[in-house]
Amino acid sequence: MAETDADAGARRILGLALPALGVLVAEPLYLLFDTAVVGRLGALALAGLAVGGLILTLVSTQLTFLSYGTTARSARMHGAGDRPAAVREGIQATWLALGIGTVIVIVMQALAAPVTELIAGSDDIATEALEWLRVGLFGAPLILIGMAGNGWMRGVQNTLRPLRFVIAGLVVSAVLCPLLVHGLAGAPRLELVGSAIANVAGQSISAVLFVGALVREGESLRPDPTVMRKQLVLGRDLIARSLAFQACFVSAAAVASRFGAATVAAHQVVLQLWNFIALTLDSLAIAAQALVGAALGAGHAPEAKRMAWRITAWSTVFSLVLAAVFAAGHAVIPQIFTADPEVLDQVGIAWWFFVAVMPLAGVAFALDGVLLGAGDAAFLRNATLGSAVVGFLPLIWMSLAFDWGLAGIWTGLFLFLALRTLSVVWRTASGKWAVVGTDIQRRARPETAG
Repeated sequence: MAETDADAGARRILGLALPALGVLVAEPLYLLFDTAVVGRLGALALAGLAVGGLILTLVSTQLTFLSYGTTARSARMHGAGDRPAAVREGIQATWLALGIGTVIVIVMQALAAPVTELIAGSDDIATEALEWLRVGLFGAPLILIGMAGNGWMRGVQNTLRPLRFVIAGLVVSAVLCPLLVHGLAGAPRLELVGSAIANVAGQSISAVLFVGALVREGESLRPDPTVMRKQLVLGRDLIARSLAFQACFVSAAAVASRFGAATVAAHQVVLQLWNFIALTLDSLAIAAQALVGAALGAGHAPEAKRMAWRITAWSTVFSLVLAAVFAAGHAVIPQIFTADPEVLDQVGIAWWFFVAVMPLAGVAFALDGVLLGAGDAAFLRNATLGSAVVGFLPLIWMSLAFDWGLAGIWTGLFLFLALRTLSVVWRTASGKWAVVGTDIQRRARPETAG
């Protein structure tokens, strides 16, 4: 039987999305393992890991433009048939990762003690966290190199090699972590510092593999300030967008904590489940980035538009299935995380907002990927900031003022997603994003978009 275009499209989408999903979930799964290993040392060590890990995450995850922005630029070059140029985007992104990562190490080593004390709130916890952070910070450049590597490889339609590189590093970390933390098999017992060393060792393996892949491409490895400047322009918009997300979720956690331990615990349970849903939907968004960027780079705007709506349809159906599963499991799933009746009562308040927001996320995340692949980062920045200022943040703080609790907080999240969904649907339907060619900074009039 002849293969249909839909069959070919499905294979392309899944071929990119499934390995990308593996990369997205591999790190959170390892962090759960790391937490379990350190947890055997006691509550103080676990608290130190939580604080130190939070600080490292905050200073590194704002730089996602090294992956998402590089994918958008590299995919255009790949679509135009210029693989060397696509690889050079990866080379310049890697130089940026190394430079920015080095600055992070220097600055944060100087500020580590006061920042840790500020967040920890306890001298004992701060002491533990600082020991972990001093070592863990050396992983910052390595984490960013991995982001850049994922970015250009997704751009050239290869998400399987990054998965292998990431898994190789995590396997090393997973082997070293219990050995160094607990002094097993003749290894020194380093306790919490052992966790940090294991993390950096694994990150080093992944970074070396990503750099090795660039070297094997045979392109010049010299820095190119012109290309890096263009990447930073795109990065500026993506960083602003990322900060808007952080402001929303930090505000939500801060307000939830004002309603007591049961409320903040319930919020944490539902939020972690939400983060899992976001990761699964992001895998389809990554496929959208790579495929749409390549189509536009090849000059095929109609194909890019068809791919945009096809992936959105897939993502919507997938999100509806997830919503149905979590709706059916409303009485069972929360009990996996807690048996506290007060916490379960609060989870029940947030749960149906959580279920209702999934279909919106299915549309919004897929079209985020489409517009990121098209390099429409300025629009996404404005849409995210506008949705946060108009939707999320007012309801969050009104929830505190009027004692609305989790109902108010999750209504804010629902409104935030609803406004983002409306904005990206409008933008995608307009066709203004579908600008062909390899110059991602160029914005064209609607009639030139094909």
